[in-house]
Amino acid sequence: MPTYIAFLRAINVGKRMFAKAAIVQACEDARCTDVETYINTGNVRVTTTLRSRAKVEAMLEKAFASAAGFDVPTIVFTPKELTAVAADAEELAAAWALATRVRNALTLVRGRAHDQLPRQGAEVQAVALALGRPASVTTGEFVDDYLRTMRRARQVVERTFDAG
Repeated sequence: MPTYIAFLRAINVGKRMFAKAAIVQACEDARCTDVETYINTGNVRVTTTLRSRAKVEAMLEKAFASAAGFDVPTIVFTPKELTAVAADAEELAAAWALATRVRNALTLVRGRAHDQLPRQGAEVQAVALALGRPASVTTGEFVDDYLRTMRRARQVVERTFDAG
């Protein structure tokens, strides 16, 4: 039987309280097994005979609404999918950090805020040096590394948000 990790949104804030024990009971009432939660975070691991994420989400949302008395938006992932989400998050964080560092270096080099990395010349070399790249790295290599990182981030965004 497949295992899923469910994330319950908008619980335990304001008047939308949903106790850990009630979450476990709702999952068990929905015929989930091996139910485990992590404190009162709204994160729960379940095993079920259902094999469709959409069906698991719908089943859990129905069980949670019945138990809590309010709608509980829920998203589920298999462990493999969740591992991929974590890898994607690391990719995006690396791209964001690099883009921020490049923008800051551009501001230092040009003396004003700027968002576009030059492709060649003294400015791109100065940006690379400001970022701690050795002088032996050519401007082309630096630009290629930057563009490669940004392409990977774009692929993550497209895969994540344009999948529908």
